[in-house]
Amino acid sequence: MIGWFLIATFVILMFIGVPIAFVIGIVSFVGILNIDYIPEVRVPVSMLNGLNSFVLLAVPLFILTANLMNSGKISQKLIDFALSIVGHIRGGLAHANILVSMMFAGVSGASQADTAGVGKVLIPNMKKQGYDAETSVGITAASSTVGVIIPPSIPMIIFAGLTNVSVGALFLAGIIPGVAIGLGMMIFVFILSIRRGYPKNQRASLVHFLKLFVQSFPALLTPVILIGGIITGFFTATEAAAFASIYTLLICFFVYRTLKVKDLYGIMVDTLTLSSLSLFALAAASALGELMSYYQLSMIASEFFTNNIDSRWVFILIVVLFFLFIGTFMDAIPAMILFIPVVLPISTAFGIDPILLGLITIISLAVGLVTPPYGLCLLLAAKIGDISIERSFMAVIPYIFIVLFVLLLIVLFPDVMLFTE
Repeated sequence: MIGWFLIATFVILMFIGVPIAFVIGIVSFVGILNIDYIPEVRVPVSMLNGLNSFVLLAVPLFILTANLMNSGKISQKLIDFALSIVGHIRGGLAHANILVSMMFAGVSGASQADTAGVGKVLIPNMKKQGYDAETSVGITAASSTVGVIIPPSIPMIIFAGLTNVSVGALFLAGIIPGVAIGLGMMIFVFILSIRRGYPKNQRASLVHFLKLFVQSFPALLTPVILIGGIITGFFTATEAAAFASIYTLLICFFVYRTLKVKDLYGIMVDTLTLSSLSLFALAAASALGELMSYYQLSMIASEFFTNNIDSRWVFILIVVLFFLFIGTFMDAIPAMILFIPVVLPISTAFGIDPILLGLITIISLAVGLVTPPYGLCLLLAAKIGDISIERSFMAVIPYIFIVLFVLLLIVLFPDVMLFTE
């Protein structure tokens, strides 16, 4: 009976708009409060234990890296460089939007920072060049989803911590799918640009291209160092995040000279604010995970799939649909904390590689970044573009189908689509 009450409480709190982190915390506390032999203090203890992980230090450090990039105008340099590559193609500014998101993803691992940093520059410029607001917002929001797919990726680090798989292997596995999604979006944009007559820029001269490349090179070198260092075992994911933040700080101060000491206070406040939101949700999810283990949810789910599902393809389809649904109202980090411990044993029983499960999960949850009611990247882009969520969502639908098509290819041809160890 208490189980149904907790489910009803969860749904009602979500429906009335209570933030997901508080919903998870309230349900955890109420649930444990109704178990006689578990003291109430177990809730804060579980929350603290959930954060007691070295790998989780990477979360605020990558967020700090992204904020330093935006404040240090590195985003603008990447945009200029991307324009020198694809600006001469029909719809060049839209192509540059996607390409710079792929570059940004290789440094920060945070989609929301990509939407905010790139969107503030490109959405107004796209509208000035004749792109309609829906297209400007849709491209910006959708292309930001590659931020959690192309390494480094904060959700990949969390998944690796939950499942004890190699962070380097997950990072390698995300390269081809992330690039494939970006290229798929660029193909769609090219067709759309021809049909609507979107403008193109003059082809950049070789001298201008080389000049922009040299200016962007310190930023472009970051993902090479990060991914190479993690894969070779030179440093861990957390050490990579620390290096990224220090490296970005140094090039902003001494190479680009776009940061001042007085800017650091605001950057740190923004970083701590965003980090606290994610980490509090993760802590609350840890407490709820303990409550779910009391009700033996993993065992119940395992028995259900064992007795009713005999095909790995059906199971994968259920996993994809489930995380697509969960992603519409929950961030990727608490979603994985809650449900990966339930899904992983069943996935292993079906002989599914944990790396494949991780990519499927992360890409499915990435779609939630552009689907209401959560849709944080969609909300940010819509606010920058000054249009409604409804109009923004309609514009982003074609790009969602591109992501789902790549996801289908991953499921059908994992050996082709993924780098594995």
